[in-house]
Amino acid sequence: MIRVILPYHLQNLAGVGREVRVEVSGPVTPRSILDSLEGVYPMLRGTIRDQVSYERRPMLRYFAAGEDFSLEAMDTPLPEPVASGAEAFRIVGAIA
Repeated sequence: MIRVILPYHLQNLAGVGREVRVEVSGPVTPRSILDSLEGVYPMLRGTIRDQVSYERRPMLRYFAAGEDFSLEAMDTPLPEPVASGAEAFRIVGAIA
């Protein structure tokens, strides 16, 4: 299970707490995590990434194991602590 930390506004939209867990099959990448997250919580579709281009929404950032993965390719493998569930994949609301 992959741990995902959501920003407050997405927690409210999904009706969940700060952390959720999703099952990811195959390589653990930002794309595979978001695919699983949107599958379990369909109300989040279009809020984290565009539904057509699948690009990250401008005011959100992705962090894994203390590193910013926001500008990395969506199929970049994430560090082992995130893939093993020891650390969470964080979706953070950016401040303008």
